[in-house]
Amino acid sequence: MFASLLKWIVPWEFSWVFLACFVCACVLYWRGCRKLRVSVARKMAFWTGMVMVYLCLHTYFDFYAEHEFFMHRLQQLLLHHLAPLIVVASYPGSVLRAGLPLKWRIRALRPALRAWPWRLVSAVLLNPAVATVLFVAFILVWLIPAMQTMAMLDWRIYRFMNWSMIVSGFVYWWLVLDHRPRPPGRMIPGMRVLSPGITMAPQILAGAIITFSKTDLYPIFEICGRAFDFNVFTGQLIGGIIIWVPAATIETIGALLAMRQWLRLSRSGRIRHQRRAAHAMSGMVERPLA
Repeated sequence: MFASLLKWIVPWEFSWVFLACFVCACVLYWRGCRKLRVSVARKMAFWTGMVMVYLCLHTYFDFYAEHEFFMHRLQQLLLHHLAPLIVVASYPGSVLRAGLPLKWRIRALRPALRAWPWRLVSAVLLNPAVATVLFVAFILVWLIPAMQTMAMLDWRIYRFMNWSMIVSGFVYWWLVLDHRPRPPGRMIPGMRVLSPGITMAPQILAGAIITFSKTDLYPIFEICGRAFDFNVFTGQLIGGIIIWVPAATIETIGALLAMRQWLRLSRSGRIRHQRRAAHAMSGMVERPLA
C-alpha cells in the first residue's frame, strides 16, 4: 500500500527549478496569511490550484501524460486553464507580497519593479492583446503533430512546453480576473468578459478536428509506448473532447467571474467615478489651449 502510494508521489522527472518556485510561492503565501486576514474560500482556492500544478508536473501523473494523448491533454487543461484560474481567483497577489519580509520589499522588490527590464517584460507580456494571442497560440502550437513529436523526444522542449502553458495561463487569467478598473487594470471590464469567448472559439475548432479525425495524428505516443491498452482512435477522441468541452466550460466560468467583477465595479461606482475624473482632467488640459 505504502509502496503504491510512494510511486505516485515520487516525481517522474525531478526538477529543482520547479520545486524551488513551488516551495517559494507556498512559503510566501503561508507567511502572508499570518499577516493578513484571508478568507477560508480564498485559501482553499489557492491551495487547490497549487496542488493541481504539483500533481501535474512533479508526480507520476507526468509519466501518463508522456505516454497517452488524452492524459497529456488532461495535464495541459489543468496547467493552462483550471489551476491558473483557481489560483488567480483567490487573488493571492497581496498575500504573497505580505509574505516577503519588509526589508526585502523595500530593498529588492520595489527597485526590481521599477527597473527597466521588468518594465519592458511587463509591457509586453501583460499587454492584453499579446497575452490573449499567446494564451491561444501555445494551445494550438503544441497540438501540431510535428511540435508534439519534438516535445516528446526532447525533455528540454517538453519542459518548455509545460512552462509556456502554465505561465501564459497565469498571465491571461490575471488580466481577465483583475478586480480593478482600467487604469490601473490593463484590460477594460467589458473586454474581460468577452475575451474568454474569443479565445474559446479556436480551441473548440481544434478539439472538433481532433475528435472527428479518422487518422492517427500523434503516432509519437505509439513510439513512446502507450500507458493504457486503449484503441488509438478512442484515446485521440477523448483527447479532442477534453480540448473541446471542458476547456470551453472552464473559460465560460472565467467569463462569469469577470462579469461578477464588472458588476461589482459598476455597483460601487468606481467606473463612473473614473470616467468623471478622466473628463475633468481632459477639460483642464483643453482650457489653457482655448
